[in-house]
Amino acid sequence: MPKDNNLYVTKEGLESLKSELKNLVEIKRPEIAKRIKEAREMGDISENSEYDSARQEQSFIEGRIEELEEIIKNAKISEPKGKDSIGVGCVVTVHVEGEDEKFHIVGAMEANPLEKKISHESPLGSALVGKKVGDKIEVEAPVGKLTYTVLKIEY
Repeated sequence: MPKDNNLYVTKEGLESLKSELKNLVEIKRPEIAKRIKEAREMGDISENSEYDSARQEQSFIEGRIEELEEIIKNAKISEPKGKDSIGVGCVVTVHVEGEDEKFHIVGAMEANPLEKKISHESPLGSALVGKKVGDKIEVEAPVGKLTYTVLKIEY
């Protein structure tokens, strides 16, 4: 896939990012503002560890809010190009090393190898994008070159 400013995500991934943003803005931000106000009321803020802790957390939350807003602004829900080739959002069953494995192709922000969610930008993900059932690909891995055969694509 060409590099551009778009961040490719699945529909579910975008909803998850929006939910996190809503939680930070509507719940966490007011909570931290309250903690800062209460810490200020304790007196001298120069030696107030609660105040310092709350300000650090506020800084983290505001940074994450800014990051999420930018991600959501540039997010593009990726739709498969056709009904017979692999794209972001597809669940792909492949045969490798004598076993069948299932992977969910997702945007980079959603990747989680432990859940078999692989980024379309990863070596395996980028090799799979655009392939069809029956196609074989070779991917360099720490154990050497592995050959994957596409068995099934689910949309």
